[in-house]
Amino acid sequence: MKIYISHSSLYDYTNEIYKPIKNSNLFKSNTFFLPHEDKIINTKDVISNCDLVIAEVSLPATGQGIELGWADYAKIPILCINKKGTEISSSLKFITNQFIEYQSVEDMIKKMTDFIEKIN
Repeated sequence: MKIYISHSSLYDYTNEIYKPIKNSNLFKSNTFFLPHEDKIINTKDVISNCDLVIAEVSLPATGQGIELGWADYAKIPILCINKKGTEISSSLKFITNQFIEYQSVEDMIKKMTDFIEKIN
């Protein structure tokens, strides 16, 4: 499965998302596009060729909103994840009904794994 990871650039994505994904079994069995590592030239094209977009939405971000709009337009499933206790944008409900709240990095990976296994 090809999975695009979307997040705010203000988020500690290296330690909170990228490293945990790379150290998980998810990374061995799926292809991940990590936008701040992969140096993607045309994000819109990459998203339209993915099977899933996982959006870490604990922090609001205009660029992420654009990416999620592209995914929604291309009919790519979107999973929104957020840290417990954060308030997420209510407008996200217009592009997905898939939301996961997590308490820790380990919990995030487990819940993402469970979700991906269900849709595969």
